[in-house]
Amino acid sequence: MVGMRTLPVRPRPPVFRGALHDARTATRIGRWLGIAFATCFVTGLISHVLQHPPSWAADALPSRPVWGYRLTQGLHVASGIAAVPLLLAKLWTVYPRLFAWPPVRSAAHALERLSVAVLVAGSVFELATGLLNTAQWYPWPFSFVPVHYAVAWLVTGALLLHLAVKAPQIRAHWARRSPGTLTLPAEDALDRRSLLAAVAAAVGAVTLTTVGQSFTPLGRTDLLAPRHPGHGPQGLPVNRTAAAAGVGRIAGPSYRLTVDGPRPYTLTLDELRALPQHEVELPIACVEGWSKSARWTGVRVADLLERADAVRPARARVVSLQPRGAYRVSELGHAHAHDPLTLLALRLNGEELSPDHGYPVRLIAPNRPGVLQTKWVGRLEVL
Repeated sequence: MVGMRTLPVRPRPPVFRGALHDARTATRIGRWLGIAFATCFVTGLISHVLQHPPSWAADALPSRPVWGYRLTQGLHVASGIAAVPLLLAKLWTVYPRLFAWPPVRSAAHALERLSVAVLVAGSVFELATGLLNTAQWYPWPFSFVPVHYAVAWLVTGALLLHLAVKAPQIRAHWARRSPGTLTLPAEDALDRRSLLAAVAAAVGAVTLTTVGQSFTPLGRTDLLAPRHPGHGPQGLPVNRTAAAAGVGRIAGPSYRLTVDGPRPYTLTLDELRALPQHEVELPIACVEGWSKSARWTGVRVADLLERADAVRPARARVVSLQPRGAYRVSELGHAHAHDPLTLLALRLNGEELSPDHGYPVRLIAPNRPGVLQTKWVGRLEVL
């Protein structure tokens, strides 16, 4: 009618009546997710330090066990993939609380809401970008490694803040002073067990169909992983081809390896082949999660450094012939530089290196990320 005012409609939060959006279910899945996140975070720190060692720790990085990085990075990617269904299940159990009314009731509640917002957003970001990294697909404008590393710390901080805010409730639960908060009606107990079984089955399925890229005994079940460890030239995958690196085919007769030290010298490819050759079996393990052991034959880096009159414990810098790239230069701490398993390899699995595997010379060292196993080596410098 004319003259009547329309009263504003107060928004009402949605009402959830479904079962299993309860504290007990959320707690159980949260524990599983916490284990996956903790594993992913710790192994991610190891990976970051090995890829980008701080100057004070460069000489402290061990070269043994030879399979160390293969294990830690395999666990990093496997736990990250396993966390995907766990995070989805966790969000499903708790999402009604995101619509709680009023949105903020106190300062402590505001901190809890803030920690949850950062935790959810950061977790989704980490798992999504990490999953795309395993396929080497980067549809974003930022550099993956530093951003992924920084957000991992952000998520960890948000989780610690969330646990601190919820500490009174956690203590009450463990002291058994919170009756009823983690119980379900008897008729819903079967549904809860079914949900947890389904989540466990989903985690098992995604793990079984992807972990074979690093745990080669399960290579035949490697159905969903972007890499199969046995596929590629000379039975080994390739992340960056010679063409992509701007190297192309290097002519053997014109190749020279320059060793720069107290007594510098230069070697042709034939002279390198004439030096004592050593064969080692080492895995190559990449940050994307795949790894594969292979037989490598070549000259020990320690022998080349000794010929240049390098004084122990000298470090070394390896420089690639590729004209550009973030990892065209890598450094070897003294443990790696003087390890008898560290080679400038000329052959792979009994065959001369293919161009995509670094012909004519590439670095192979134990317990080292694949991106630092420099290909197309043209220079070795004593530091």
